[in-house]
Amino acid sequence: MRVAIAGAGAVGQSIARELLEGGHEVMLLERSTENFRPGSIPGAQWVHADACELSSLEETGIETCDVVIAATGDDKVNLVVSLLTKTEFAVRRVAARVNDPQNEWLFTEAWGVDVAVSTPRMLAAMVEEAVSIGDIVRLMTLRQGQANLVEMTLPEGTPLAGHRVRDLTLPRDTALVAILRKGRVIVPQSDDPLEIGDEMLFITSEEEEHRISALIHDPPDLD
Repeated sequence: MRVAIAGAGAVGQSIARELLEGGHEVMLLERSTENFRPGSIPGAQWVHADACELSSLEETGIETCDVVIAATGDDKVNLVVSLLTKTEFAVRRVAARVNDPQNEWLFTEAWGVDVAVSTPRMLAAMVEEAVSIGDIVRLMTLRQGQANLVEMTLPEGTPLAGHRVRDLTLPRDTALVAILRKGRVIVPQSDDPLEIGDEMLFITSEEEEHRISALIHDPPDLD
């Protein structure tokens, strides 16, 4: 993929390195002369430009990118970048960094954001995930479809232990996308067994999250 990253600070550069290692083409947009250091990531295309300026985005050829990541430390800038790239240049996928959790409600498809990533929220979710067994933990909000990535660890005594994935009666608008078990990532198949301690990752709507909890603790018709 061709990916544009607005903001070449520590976060933007870290994302760029990861994407380059994955074989993707990366363009870094940075307006600050202090952060504009092409030598730090020579494999990326560096552009000294203001990503909030329509003319600057036109000059970069932003419309040729498959993904745009608004990764600056300013939420206002990230929202403007997201809106411009989505509405003016029809970039297929736009991800935005949320610096202040109080601003998270703004990062929706109305502002051109497909995926909003809040570092404080993710860190809090990781803490919850580390100590919560049998409780729903929301890891990420996928704004475009108003869906959430949630995790639940199968607790001791769960009726699901020993049953198989096919025995799950999932709520509507819900999909089991992965099972993490003893350091392994398992792509769920219908015959895969469920074990105590399995970390189950679901994509679901907010309205159905409570049904997943009920599914784990009191599943119907397990004979």
